[in-house]
Amino acid sequence: MRRRLFAQRRNPWLRSHKGLVGVAAALAVVLALALRSTEPGEQAITEPVAAGAVDQARVAALEFLDTYMRDDGRVERTDQGGDTVSEGQAYAMLLAAGIGDQVRFQVAWSWAKDNLQREDGLLAWRWDDGAIVDDEPATDADLDAARALLVAAERFDEPAYRDEAVHIANAILAHETVEIGGRSVLLAGPWAQSNQPYVINPSYFAPRTFTMLERATGDDRWDQLAKSSREIVSKFAERAVLVPDWAVITTSNEVYATSPPSDPEREVGHSFDGQRTYVRFAEDCNPRGRALGERAWEFARHERTDRIDSVYGLQGEPRGGDEAPSAVVSFAGLAKGEGHDVVVSDLLDRAREVAQREPTYYGAAWVALGRMMLTTSLLGDCL
Repeated sequence: MRRRLFAQRRNPWLRSHKGLVGVAAALAVVLALALRSTEPGEQAITEPVAAGAVDQARVAALEFLDTYMRDDGRVERTDQGGDTVSEGQAYAMLLAAGIGDQVRFQVAWSWAKDNLQREDGLLAWRWDDGAIVDDEPATDADLDAARALLVAAERFDEPAYRDEAVHIANAILAHETVEIGGRSVLLAGPWAQSNQPYVINPSYFAPRTFTMLERATGDDRWDQLAKSSREIVSKFAERAVLVPDWAVITTSNEVYATSPPSDPEREVGHSFDGQRTYVRFAEDCNPRGRALGERAWEFARHERTDRIDSVYGLQGEPRGGDEAPSAVVSFAGLAKGEGHDVVVSDLLDRAREVAQREPTYYGAAWVALGRMMLTTSLLGDCL
C-alpha cells in the first residue's frame, strides 16, 4: 500500500521570475471559454473575473513551475528528498493548462506518460532515482490529470488531449470506484477495491472535475460520484466541525473517520489531506456542494484571526504544527463557499506570505491552485 505523507519540510526556495507574461493573454483565455447550457442541479457562475485575480494566479503558477518543474517535465519535491509523485505531475499540468503554457503542459504530461502511466491508463504514485518505487495509483492525481487534459484540449485545440483524458476517466471508473446502494463511490485507489470497509479520502472528491468528465464521456456514473461525494461530506459535516483526512465506507453506506492507511496508529484528524476538501467543494458547480463547509466556516472565521494550525481534531481542537499555506488556502475555500470574496483574497495573500517564509513544494502548489480554483475560471467554468 502506498504511503502519502505530506510533511511540510523546510528548504530554501529559489524563486525564479522567468517567463512572466502580461495579463492580456490570460484574460483572452478566460473570455474565450465557450458557453454551454447549465446542467440540472447546477448553477452557472457568471461573475466577471478580475484582471488582478488572473494575473496573481499566473504569477503563482509560474512560481511553482519555475521552482519545482525540471526542464524534462518532471516535478521534483525538492523539500522531500527529490522524488516525484503523480499528484505533483497533475498539479503542474493543471497550472500549465490554466495559464495557457502549452510547452510546459506538454513536457509535464509527456514525462508522466513515459514514467508514470500504467497500461490501464492510471498513474503510478511515486518515482524516485530513475524508477517507479510505488506503482499504486492515487485517485486524486488521476482525476487532476484527466481534468488538466480536458482543459488543455480546449485551450490548445488539441483533440488528442481529450481522448487521453477519457482514457484515464474510464480507468478511474473501472479501478477506483465501487457501487454502494446503486450509486458509484470514489475510492482512494485501486488497492481500496479489495478491502472492506472501503477506504476513501474526502479530499479526493472533485465535483467540478466530475462534471467536466461527465460532459466529456457521457457516462452518468460521474454524476453519481458527485452526488455520493456530497452525501459523504454532508454526513461528516453533521457530526464534526472539520472533515477527516481519511475515512472508510461500508457496504451499507455508513461512513467513519479513520487513521491514514499508511499510519494506522496516528490519531484521526484534519490536516494536509483534509484541507483540500474545502477548496474542491468551493468550486462545485452545485450550490449544495458549496454549502457543505458552512459549519466549518463558522469555526474558521474566528480561527483565522490568530494562527491557523496545520493539524486539527475533527471538532476543531488545535493540535499544533506550523502555519502551512495549504491550511490557509483551505480557509479561503471555506470563505469562498460562503460567498466572502474579500476574505478569500486576504487569506490567499496570507497563504503566499507563509509560503515565502517557509517554502515547500506542497505549499507552493496549493497557493497557485487556490488562486486558480477560487478566484478565476482558468480551469473551466460552471456553464
